[in-house]
Amino acid sequence: MDINVELITKIVLDVLNKNVEHSADMGVPIGVSARHVHLSREHVETLFGEGYQMTRKAELMGGNFAANEMVTIVGPKLRVIENVRVLGPERKQSQVEISVTDGIKLGVSPPVRDSGDLKGSASIAVVGPEGAVYLDEGCIIAARHIHMSPKEAQGLGFSDGDVVSVKVGGERGAVLDNTLIRVHSTFRLEMHVDTDEANACGLKTGDIGEIINRP
Repeated sequence: MDINVELITKIVLDVLNKNVEHSADMGVPIGVSARHVHLSREHVETLFGEGYQMTRKAELMGGNFAANEMVTIVGPKLRVIENVRVLGPERKQSQVEISVTDGIKLGVSPPVRDSGDLKGSASIAVVGPEGAVYLDEGCIIAARHIHMSPKEAQGLGFSDGDVVSVKVGGERGAVLDNTLIRVHSTFRLEMHVDTDEANACGLKTGDIGEIINRP
């Protein structure tokens, strides 16, 4: 039987090079996400006045932006956190994202959820300069996740909705399991953790984590 050594060598080298490429590209920059609020058009007008339009402070990933506007969030025992940043653009349903520590301060116990998954989430009040709204549901602790563009996801071998583990180094290094992959054309490669997770692991924005497994 003839053996095409050249073809076999090429196949083996292609596989090795692909593995090297993937392993070299498994590092992911980290962004620390502080508490914030997303608002519907109705609630923008309730909190800031009829016809009010949010103003941009800084551009964020995925067409989002940090607004200049800020609000106060209020828990069921009238415990408050002031100066919470509003993020735009407007959404169909208002949403408040906080950390576990924020929840303890406010006296609420939000579930850990992907953004937009609000059914059965915690209740909270939001107060602005012109009014207040009460959300029967809408307060969550955002599940840690990694944003990727379709090209980045394809190159790394991931799909939207995959769940991976990420290793972070430093003096308080840890492995962060249950990290959701989110893929969209407006995203760039970045892992988002909240302030509790960042403090526990000694992380700051710009640090690098390493994806250490595949689904």
